[in-house]
Amino acid sequence: MLTGNRQTVSFLIKRFQQAGIHLDTRHGQNFLIDLNLVALLVDSAELTPQDIVLEVGTGTGSLTHKMATRAGWVVTVEIDSRLYQLASEELYECDNVTMLLEDALRNKNNLQPHVMESITEAMQLHDLQNFKLAANLPYNIATPIISNLLRTDNIPKLMCVTIQKELADRITALPGTKDYNALSIWIQSQCETEIIRVLPPDVFWPRPKVHSAIIRIRPDKARREQIPDLAFFHTFVRSIFCHRRKFLRSVLLAAFKKQLGKAEIDDAIHELHLDGQCRAEQLDVTKMIALCESIRQRIES
Repeated sequence: MLTGNRQTVSFLIKRFQQAGIHLDTRHGQNFLIDLNLVALLVDSAELTPQDIVLEVGTGTGSLTHKMATRAGWVVTVEIDSRLYQLASEELYECDNVTMLLEDALRNKNNLQPHVMESITEAMQLHDLQNFKLAANLPYNIATPIISNLLRTDNIPKLMCVTIQKELADRITALPGTKDYNALSIWIQSQCETEIIRVLPPDVFWPRPKVHSAIIRIRPDKARREQIPDLAFFHTFVRSIFCHRRKFLRSVLLAAFKKQLGKAEIDDAIHELHLDGQCRAEQLDVTKMIALCESIRQRIES
């Protein structure tokens, strides 16, 4: 069995050669080979026997195995049938792991329903209280996985994942900075965010061309409840960042031209004492939520 103590470069190369596996770059397959960082990821996920964990990207099953020793249950998803088979052999003694061979995403805006159904079923069957995401996420799906989980009814209590550092910087960015965008607002409006550790390329195999980061995202019920219509807010923040260099008034007029007139847009801006000549990237989360709600109420009335 692969216990997590053997995910070194030499072990992986030998194991893949034995299994006849050649990595598929389309799936962003980069394996974390620094065992101390694997342990840090697991520790940072704060796993307990009351937790059910979603892992996207089973890989060899090394991280899966470590999490299974701490969590009540692990649901792990792998898109590559060859890695799925390899991990199945390594995890055969784990009796608290559900392995799924499929894409975790139905499309970029939606998770695969079967994945979330598997989480719900396991929570009910094993009387588990907390749902968490913990994974070494493939770079190419990290954004939709994190973003879409916040749009579900069963959101994780905590998300602790390795992602591209550039993405981690956007998630934690402050207003007025180059990295601050719609994703920053969407996540920060509902969660506390923290970069745990920046990871250089050489702690992965194959080495990526960029730095990575372990990030912890902790959803906050009180923050979510300040947003009356999450679906509208999600659409709103994406709309006004489509042209981030344009002035706020111009962006709002373009985004809602079929629903609101110039006078109504100006009223919404002035009501909140905003400057129509500022840019969306200058608004903090609180002001963005207030502006969104002002626009939404005018549309509905």
